[in-house]
Amino acid sequence: MAPCDCNMLPRSYSAYQVFDEITAPKPRLGLSWRNLSLHRKPAKWSRSLRSGPALEVIKAEDMGKTQVKDDTSRFTWIQIGPNITEEQKQAISQLPRKMTKRCKAFVKQIICVSPETGNLSDLLAAWVRFMKPRRADWLAVLKQLKLMEHPLYLQVAELALLEESFEANIRDYTKIIHGYVKKMQIQNAENTLLAMKIRGFICDQVTLTVMVVMYSKAGNLKMAEETFEEIKLLGEPLDKRSYGSMVMAYVRAGMLDRGEVLLREMDAQEVYVGSEVYKALLRGYSMNGNSEGAQRVFDAIQFAGITPDARMCALLINAYQMAGQSQKAYTAFENMRKAGLEPSDKCVALILSACEKENQLNRALEFLIDLERDGFMVGKEASCTLAAWFKRLGVVEEVEHVLREYGLRETYSKIPASQSIAL
Repeated sequence: MAPCDCNMLPRSYSAYQVFDEITAPKPRLGLSWRNLSLHRKPAKWSRSLRSGPALEVIKAEDMGKTQVKDDTSRFTWIQIGPNITEEQKQAISQLPRKMTKRCKAFVKQIICVSPETGNLSDLLAAWVRFMKPRRADWLAVLKQLKLMEHPLYLQVAELALLEESFEANIRDYTKIIHGYVKKMQIQNAENTLLAMKIRGFICDQVTLTVMVVMYSKAGNLKMAEETFEEIKLLGEPLDKRSYGSMVMAYVRAGMLDRGEVLLREMDAQEVYVGSEVYKALLRGYSMNGNSEGAQRVFDAIQFAGITPDARMCALLINAYQMAGQSQKAYTAFENMRKAGLEPSDKCVALILSACEKENQLNRALEFLIDLERDGFMVGKEASCTLAAWFKRLGVVEEVEHVLREYGLRETYSKIPASQSIAL
């Protein structure tokens, strides 16, 4: 083959360098080479390197008829002026002064957004493209919307999950699920949980506990139990919130014995739930007239280091009253007073009802006399209970006397102590 004479370019040269060397002026023209770049790109090439949609925007703080345009959506910034409603003005005036302009501008638009100006996703997309928020900006906006209890809070939070700049984590999903749980929007909560799993997040104990609470409030015991078993499969020690949510599920389902079994399981692990869980279980036994169950829960409350209050004592007394055990009801009442708790009028009424069930009128009167001696004034509920009892016995005069005494005490209660003593 004949030798081919070709001019090879050194590898260190680029196409741009060759283009510049051909078009560059010669040194003899007196031009300085310092002002020429060997890496200058042709205008027609540099234009082709542009990426992304062209945005035509003005500053977000301007709030005029500013439009954000791209290839897929159009959103018109709302003019924040005299045309907005009083409710919107009030909401805008409460925005914190320390909030950054980019966040404040976005929150203002959310406050005033309407179908005529564009949908929420377009607004969010415009803010992201133009203002390029960071996670701190997202959190500031969501915090403010939550404080305002804005109806679009959860929608904005869900849209934020899809944005890379938000840097979503599992707790962000949990907060949204919890928000739907509070509103009892079960389907939305389940959809958010499913989206979280699809995006590769693994459910933890906190998220699953929120789901147990939701199913419990919805009366779906089966799903609550399945979710609770899923928590156990995580292999981590269950905390008081997880246990408490399942106990409440059993209480709402009327399965008090199953809830009590969980309490004993917790005691063995030295895990103690809040007083509201014990009180719910105690109330369940009390309303059923199960005095033994009520006493067991009452003892568990004290074993957990919780000091019983007047309402808890009233629930225990009510359990004995419904079971027709006036002596034990009276003992519980006296123990309450010895513990330094001021008995409520409800507790006095319950003791009178217990005495009525066993037809112990003399004991009821002695009980009231002892209270009077100790300076305790019988209130309206106890007086009405006693009056109804007397009426059923056919003792009309005593009924009138009780009512007259109650009316007189009502009058004296409105007079200052110093004047009542003088009278």
